[in-house]
Amino acid sequence: MGVIDRFIGVAPTVTALGSAATGMAEVFTRNATRRMELDEQAFAQAIQQHGAEFAVPRQGWFDGFVNGLNRMPRPLLALGTMGLFIYAMVEPVGFGLRMQGLQMVPEPLWWLMGAIVGFYFGAREAHHFRNRNWAVPAAETSEPATPVPVTPVPVTLAAPADQFADNAALRDWARSLGK
Repeated sequence: MGVIDRFIGVAPTVTALGSAATGMAEVFTRNATRRMELDEQAFAQAIQQHGAEFAVPRQGWFDGFVNGLNRMPRPLLALGTMGLFIYAMVEPVGFGLRMQGLQMVPEPLWWLMGAIVGFYFGAREAHHFRNRNWAVPAAETSEPATPVPVTPVPVTLAAPADQFADNAALRDWARSLGK
C-alpha cells in the first residue's frame, strides 16, 4: 500500500491537509497539551527559585528565637485553658471577678480576636495540607476489603411548624411539606 500511495502522491497531500487542519483548529481553540507543558515549566521554575532561597540554612540566634515563638501559641492556649480551670477551682472569687471583666470587653474585639486565632490556625492547617505527602501506600495484599455494614439513620427534613411561630417563611415552608 505504501508503494501505491507514493505512486499516486496522496500521502503527502493528506499529511499537509491534516497539518493545516490542526493549525486552523489551534487558531480557534487553545492547545491543551501545550498549555499543560507551559504550566509545568512555570511550576518547575517556581519550585527551583523557591528551593534556591532555602539552599543555605540560616541558623542564627534570631532564627532560632522566631522558630521558638512560632511553636508557642498552641501549647500556651492549651495549657492556659487548663490553667483557667485550675484557677477557677483554687480561687473562685478572683476567677469570677476576671470573668466579669471579660464580659465588659466589646463584641467587635471578640470578633477580632477570633479572626486572629482562626487565621493563625487556619494558616497552619493550610500549610500542613499543602505539604502533605499524597503518595498512597501500596496494599500489602490484593484481597478486596470487606465492606462494613452501614445502618441507615432516620433523617427528619422539617421540624414541627410550632417551632417556626416567629418566622413566616419557615412557617410557609413547613406548611408546604404538610407539617
